[in-house]
Amino acid sequence: MKLGAFSISLSVKDIHASKQFYEALGFTVLGGALEKNYLIMKNGNALIGLFQGMFENNILTFNPGWDENANLVEPFDDVRVIQRHLKDHNIELASAADENTSGPASFVVMDPDGNAILIDQHV
Repeated sequence: MKLGAFSISLSVKDIHASKQFYEALGFTVLGGALEKNYLIMKNGNALIGLFQGMFENNILTFNPGWDENANLVEPFDDVRVIQRHLKDHNIELASAADENTSGPASFVVMDPDGNAILIDQHV
């Protein structure tokens, strides 16, 4: 199964302080909008998302159809195919993508320790 680009989405208290900290670690801004309180930062193949006031806990994120530079990767496993695979393996979903659609969609699943995993397809 191809899950796409991996990143961790961090819930931060101060987007400006977090940006400065991760820049000191060698990360650069890849995307997002500081004025909207979120940034995507990159260091080599490592991606982190900084999100202020958007969610409570950190989230593991996969983006089917994208590489670590947000470039389209073909072929890729559609989010609904991944969701169906998990359902077939009796994995409970915290939220689900509409299986009667195509294109961008997402779903969330919790791992056995309560960590949220977001499968977020943008294409």
